[in-house]
Amino acid sequence: MFDIGFWELCLIGVIALLILGPERLPKVARTAGFWAGRARRFMAEVKSDIDAEIRRDEIESLRQVGDDIKRVQRDVESAGRDIDRDVAAADEAIAGAVNAQHKSAASGESDSAASEPTTGSGKS
Repeated sequence: MFDIGFWELCLIGVIALLILGPERLPKVARTAGFWAGRARRFMAEVKSDIDAEIRRDEIESLRQVGDDIKRVQRDVESAGRDIDRDVAAADEAIAGAVNAQHKSAASGESDSAASEPTTGSGKS
């Protein structure tokens, strides 16, 4: 966070010793350490709260994606059932047309056989 090296800390310690004196320096150092620890814990707590909120948002977005996937799956399954129904109807229509054509062809053969004049082989 801060880029303070060893020599900078030594200089701050010497200045604090000169200003505060040897009697008050340990108490000030303890107090400064206490407040630094509280600030560090507060920052860690804020960071964990932010991480938890981000995770909740990610989970919610994943739930939304899951719901979207389920909706698309239902749509695809419904479309598949519609296609199967249409194919079955088309098969029935084709089978009916083929049967009708066979019936008309069969009746046409019998009609043409009955309507053909029979010619005798004898002379009249």
